[in-house]
This record gives sequence, structure tokens and C-alpha cells, in this order.
Amino acid sequence: MKPGIYGKYGKRLLDIVFSLVGLILISPVFLTVMILVRVKLGSPIFFHQNRPGRNGKIFGLLKFRSMTDARGKDGELLPDEQRLPHFGRVLRSTSLDELPEFINILKGDMSFVGPRPLLVRYLPYYTEEEMHRHDVRPGLTGLAQIHGRNALNWEDRFRYDLLYAGNVTFSQDCRIVFATIGKVLKKSGVQSGAEQSVEDFDVCRKRQGMQPLRRIEEFE
Repeated sequence: MKPGIYGKYGKRLLDIVFSLVGLILISPVFLTVMILVRVKLGSPIFFHQNRPGRNGKIFGLLKFRSMTDARGKDGELLPDEQRLPHFGRVLRSTSLDELPEFINILKGDMSFVGPRPLLVRYLPYYTEEEMHRHDVRPGLTGLAQIHGRNALNWEDRFRYDLLYAGNVTFSQDCRIVFATIGKVLKKSGVQSGAEQSVEDFDVCRKRQGMQPLRRIEEFE
């Protein structure tokens, strides 16, 4: 389905306005979290990771750091569950770790609503149909997030992502935003770190016997 006027122009305009206003309004919280992360977890304050955006173009996703750099006797990083302290779990469960993504939205890397940006290493294992989740900008929240978030299996996540990408409307975006606010306040459908029950997408596809369909270098 071709995007309407909202999908082509209105959505991006609202993203710019609300991300800019949002950054101004949340600046006291933003600065407070920055200080707490520096004191409790050290530096760097921000977690930076490459993720695929619209049309699969790679961008740098920003989050507040939620894990330590604790290492074992061999010098290697400890497993995630051992590096995720209580403070980090609080950041994730309240979604405060995602506040820096407002900067990604303002820059045009992301939108407030859209499929969540997943790991770059997953790209080779998308089917041609699943690649259409990248027809739109990835979002801070989306249909999958209000229907179970991390508790969903991959098939259901992609089903919701494709459903959204094929029908971007103002009314749907409003419904997703308000539903997301309700879920964050209730802390429902949220799992963090080692608590995630769904295996990595690429691992799942390899287990199913699927071979890579494309090279990551195509998107860099």
C-alpha cells in the first residue's frame, strides 16, 4: 500500500516537532539519568550500536548504558545477566534507557512509531517479505510492542511489523502511542537482559536450517 499524505509528510513533521519539544521537556530527567549512569555504571554514559533503519540503511542507535564492563579472570566480559545490575534493570523496565532515541528521531534515523530496529546481524536472514518492515523508519514503539513486546515469538513480531509498514495512519500511530504509555506505566510485557525468553533471530533461523539470503555489506 502506498503511503498517504500523513505517511509521506505529516509523520516526519510530527516526529521533528515532538522530538524537539520532548527533549526540552524531559531535559531535567535526561540530565538526572546521565548523572546516575555515570555514578553507578561509569563511562561511557551512552550505549551506541549500529542498527538497520529505513531501507536497511545502517545508523547508530543511542541508549543510556545499562550494563557494567565487569570482566572475568580471563579478561573477557562476563555474561549479560552478571553485568546487568539492579539500576540497569530499573532503567530498562521503565524504558528510561531509551530516552536518547529522541535524538535519533530528531535526526531522522527513527520515528516515534514503527517496527523496532533490530540487530544488523539479523539482516541476512530476513525473507523478501520480512524485508518490507524496513519500508518505514524504525520506531521507539510499534504494534509489536503493544501486543506483547519481548514476550512475542519472531513470527508474531514480524507479522505486526509488516502489518504496520503496510498501513501507516495518524489514528493508528495515536493508538499505539497511548497504548505504549499505558504499558510502560504498568510495566507489562517488559523483559530485560537474560530474562528474554525468545532466542536471537539469526540463531532461530539457523536452527531451522535457513541459509543467509544476502550480505550485510549490501546495507553499509
